[in-house]
Amino acid sequence: MSTPPKPWAIIVGAGPSGLLLGLMLAKRGIPVQLIDKSDKLDEQPRATHYGPPAMYELRRAGVADDLRAQGFQPDGVCWRKLDGTYIAGLNMKLMADDPDRMVCLPLNRLGKILMDHIGRQPTAMVSWSHEVKSIGQDEDKAWVTVQTPDGEKTLSAKYIIGCDGANSQVRRSLFGDWEFPGKTWDEQIVATNLAFDVAPSTLHAHILTHAHPLTLARSQTYYDFTPYGWADSNFIIHPEHWFMAARIGKDGLWRITYGEIPGLTTEQLRERLPGKFKAFLPGHPDPDQYKVVNFSPYKIHQRLAPSMRVGRFCLAADAAHLCNPFGGMGLTGGIVDIGGLYDCLAGIYEGVADDKILDLYSQVRRQKYSEVVDPISSANIVRLFGQDPDKALENDEFLKLCKRTEEDEAFAREFQNGVNVLKHDFTQYYNKKDLNSEAARRDGEVAGAKEPEVAVQVNAVGVSD
Repeated sequence: MSTPPKPWAIIVGAGPSGLLLGLMLAKRGIPVQLIDKSDKLDEQPRATHYGPPAMYELRRAGVADDLRAQGFQPDGVCWRKLDGTYIAGLNMKLMADDPDRMVCLPLNRLGKILMDHIGRQPTAMVSWSHEVKSIGQDEDKAWVTVQTPDGEKTLSAKYIIGCDGANSQVRRSLFGDWEFPGKTWDEQIVATNLAFDVAPSTLHAHILTHAHPLTLARSQTYYDFTPYGWADSNFIIHPEHWFMAARIGKDGLWRITYGEIPGLTTEQLRERLPGKFKAFLPGHPDPDQYKVVNFSPYKIHQRLAPSMRVGRFCLAADAAHLCNPFGGMGLTGGIVDIGGLYDCLAGIYEGVADDKILDLYSQVRRQKYSEVVDPISSANIVRLFGQDPDKALENDEFLKLCKRTEEDEAFAREFQNGVNVLKHDFTQYYNKKDLNSEAARRDGEVAGAKEPEVAVQVNAVGVSD
């Protein structure tokens, strides 16, 4: 096997975001090396739902067909009261003709798809068990010092991209261990997956048209939802027992993510799980009616790095920003970061853009977080516990708009397309001499007069990471 060429770009982190960027660059003929401190792909299912802007980027990378073949397309999303009473929802089947319609597939399976495609690219290589210890740069290159099974090494390239997740060593090296502005929510989240065995035809017969994609857990539980006629995806509004339940696989795997009392230990949270499930799951099951295979309590954050570009280093996805998972803005927004950064780096490599385009990348993607991802994801979670479920349809403007979509198909399509505000075309800056003024003008158009309406529309199609 021939040795890959010296990398023009190094990507730190061989998770889905890093793998996606590596694949897109390699398919463009750009030599790239991915490094990761782990010794293999992450097998945790984690996030599952890829919104239309994410599917657009995955289609550009040539992997969308694989996702659709292995995953499924949710039919909709709904909001309910604790007793299961339907409040409002969206019919995603109206978007059946959209080539980038949402797809659901656990993130670990996307990682395997991307690795398979990267393995076919002669300009890409993946180096496992490479842990970043320090970084540096000068006018000509950037480098990382890494610890490997063969000892310490220094790797260099024209550009280095941190796709190494929420605890990014690249971000910490650039800004310091504690410089990740934002907040940690007081709310405690517990995530589980629930699966049950049922024939596909039987399962389909019980799926309603109002479904919603969500994600979050690293747990598996076995429990049968089919007798209760619940939709693909459901958000339950309640001051104490707020939760989401979503089908996340063709095989009947469901995800249950719920809020808990802050300040409890993992052991206390585990002890309380049977009582919580008894209180809010349909059928109010006893512990002998389901099996919890895994269990994942965690805290959630809203945070944004001071910049997504520092010289020859860039950040993307969770390494650059975090949000709570209700609404799926983290996964979809992170993948859109990757598509934008790919266009910027490709433009530099091919000589149609200078590296000032990376300043625009940082400016635009941080703006998308501040004006769309952060407020929308925050509203999505507060909606579940911060209002009276009996008055939600009366007082919640978003739910009123959801109700309107049930009577107006044209408005429903427009409403669901609102999430595309996350996208931004960086190729428009190719061959531009004054990128800063051009960016300011374009960004003004993106975040201008229709911002409130767009924000509500993005809110409407919220899924969950």
